[in-house]
Parts: sequence; C-alpha cells; structure tokens
Amino acid sequence: MTKFSDFALAEPIQKAIAQGGYTSPTPIQQQAIPPALEGKDILGIAQTGTGKTAAFSLPSIHHLLNSKKRAGRFECRMLVLAPTRELARQIADSMTGYSKGLGMYVTSAFGGVPINRQKRILERGVDVLVATPGRLLDLVDQRYLNLSKVEILVLDEADQMLDLGFIVPLKKIVPLLPKQRQSLFFSATMPKTISQLADQFLTNPVQVSVAPQSTTAERVDQRVTYINQDDKQRLLKDFINNENPDHMLVFTQTKHAADKVVKNLMAVGIHSAAIHGNKSQPQRERALGDFKKGKINILVATDIAARGIDVDGITHVINFDMPNVSEQYVHRIGRTARAGASGISYSMVAPDERQFLRDVVKLTGVKPDVIALPEGYDEPPREEVAPRIYGQKPKKYGATPIRNGPSKNKHSARKGRPGGGGSGRGGPGSSAGAKSDGPKHWNNGAKSFKRRQARKADA
Repeated sequence: MTKFSDFALAEPIQKAIAQGGYTSPTPIQQQAIPPALEGKDILGIAQTGTGKTAAFSLPSIHHLLNSKKRAGRFECRMLVLAPTRELARQIADSMTGYSKGLGMYVTSAFGGVPINRQKRILERGVDVLVATPGRLLDLVDQRYLNLSKVEILVLDEADQMLDLGFIVPLKKIVPLLPKQRQSLFFSATMPKTISQLADQFLTNPVQVSVAPQSTTAERVDQRVTYINQDDKQRLLKDFINNENPDHMLVFTQTKHAADKVVKNLMAVGIHSAAIHGNKSQPQRERALGDFKKGKINILVATDIAARGIDVDGITHVINFDMPNVSEQYVHRIGRTARAGASGISYSMVAPDERQFLRDVVKLTGVKPDVIALPEGYDEPPREEVAPRIYGQKPKKYGATPIRNGPSKNKHSARKGRPGGGGSGRGGPGSSAGAKSDGPKHWNNGAKSFKRRQARKADA
C-alpha cells in the first residue's frame, strides 16, 4: 500500500491525514496499520522518526470512532505509555491532530507539573490518555484513574522504559488492565528482556519491523576527533564558530555536564539552553520551544530528556560525551538526516571513551572520518587503561593495571575521580577501530562537507 487512501480508515480520519499534508505511509505504517485495523496485537521494531506514532494512532482512532463507546468518569478508552514527558506530550499533540473534528478528547499526564489539573480532566473521562508510568500510578493510587475499561494499550519506546527503570511500574500496571484488549508494543531494539516484557503485554502478536539500526548511521556524515577531556569545551566553541549550525543538538552524559556546557557557551556569547531531568517542565518546554522557533540554535541534552525531541531541520548532532550504550549513539545521530536530508554528527572522544567508539563501529558497520585537532591543542595519549570494574580484576591494555587510589597517569586522571575513571565510563583505548587513509584537517568547514556529499552522490 503506497497511499493512505489504500487503508480502510474512516473518512474523517482520511480527511485529517490529507489536511496534515500526508500522502504516502512510511514502511512501519505500511506494515503495522493493516493488522492493527483487524484488531490484532502488534510487536513493532522501529526507531524514533520512522512514523510509528501514526502507525499506532490511526488504526486506534479508527477503532475508537467505530466502537461508539464513551469513557466513564475517571476512565480512558486508550492508554499510551511513554518513557519521558517530551515524548508523551508529542504523542498527545499528534493524536489530537489526527482526531481533529471527531469529538474525541486526548490528554496527557506526566510529572513535573501539578497533578490537580490532570485529576479534573480525568474526572469526566477521556478517550485517549498518554502518560508516563510514574504519574499514571500516582493517579491510580489516588483513585483518579480506573484502567479496567481500556480498549487499546500502546507501549512506546519499550527499550527506553527499561533503561529508565520502569520495569516495576509496568508490571504493576498490567494487572490493572482488562485481559480483553488490543495491545501495540514498540521498541527500537529487541533484547531478551524486551521480548519477555512483550510476552506479558501481547497475545499472538503480528511482528513488524523496519530497516536495521545501521541504516540511520549510514545516512549521516560522521566525524570523530580524539581529544583530551579538558579540551572538549574549547573545541566545541571552535566547531560552532566554524560550522555556524542552523539547529544543533549537543549530547552529554550527565545533567551537570549539560548545564556546564551551556554556561561556558553563554560566557563566550553563544546562545544555548539545556534540557534534562532536573529542569522543571516549563523550563524544558520553553527551551524546546525556543529551539524549534530558532530563537536559539543550540540545545544541550541528556539522552533521557532527548527522547521525544522531534524537530525538523537539525543539521548537527554533537557527542560531547560518548554514550556507554552503542544503541544510544544511533538514537542520537538519528535526530539529524531525517526525511532524506543530510546531516553531520561529530564525536569528541577522550582516551577513556575509545572503547565506546569501537562498540559503535561494531554495531553500525560505519567508521567515522577521523578529523585532526586544530593547532594549539595537545594530542591525547593513544592508550588508556580501563578503570576497575567492581567484582572483576583489572585487565592490561599495554599499560600498568589501575590500582585503588589516584592514577599516576596525568593524562587519564580526572579531578576528584579515583583511578582516572572520570564519570565511571571507560575502556581499553586505541584508535577506536576507526581506520582511515589519514586524518582530515579539522577546519574543513561546510564547503568541504558539500564536496564530499557531491562525491557520494556521483558514486
């Protein structure tokens, strides 16, 4: 099916789709919508940005419209669970648009905002509730939400749910739902733990999936520079001044690091904002709104807060800190190069992060271009010892194993951290397996990037 009109969706939904400017369904929509319209459970493997929100929203709205039931007090007919506030808000906004003019009430419930308004809305009943697990259970515990009449359940970003420790809340939610329901389950990856969770939610599901994770990485012009940790902030400033990005996402591993990056950028006149779990909901919404409107060009985020950021036209993704989970790298760089556009990812890799880069190369099968440091920067050491992992003996990687206590290697030690482990992330170091014909000059700029893109198109 190559057009939305090919699906047996109700006429009002078809009209809403057309008004939104959508004509051709994405691969995940082509696979998921037909069985979902038949009322079957769905197990979908799809990343953010593949169109899965519409894949579960359109057939679900069709079902709710045709069943002609009404939600009672403190009830919802469809429950969508999302791992973060931003994603919950984004899904609710999308479903509101898809159901425009159908007389359906869609709302969201998540932490960081007063709960009383959410209670008042639920008191009259809603058709669709999009919620984070924690706030959902708060509403249930306070008897402002009854899940016994849920007709459709959606679990989105299941792998992120587990990463954030939501497995216990999810297991509490399952018994509160009716056994007779339709369940739609989506995850970017399908490890054993996710598969086991799916078994608890789904009954004889139809499994659908889209292109493997490496596809996203292949569409992005990936660059990497090996650098000492203390030089990253200066290099970020130089990169911004050189590239002059339209919309750039900078990823850090911690909330503190995100705030520090913003503080240092603002100190040199580069406007930016941070978004992470310690920010209030109004602060997060204001930062994201300013980023979407172009009032600021640079948004600094942690991985958790970045889930749900769906902004068109992101030209650059910067890994200020390398993620210690390879799949997160793919999620990060997938924020750019959307809808056929080109994009740049740039990773600043400290000596103790090189193992993480090797893991990324192994996962994606793509070796980033190695960019030489500009003049005036000290070259980082080629090797660094992995920090001690509790319960394991330290391994040798061409250097003396780290013992308890401060490291004697001035290149590897970070202030306030025993054994040079920095933030606790570390691994054996080398050139990260990212072989190249020789380092490119760092200051190649946008013109060089365009020339490389042209050569790729010619090939």
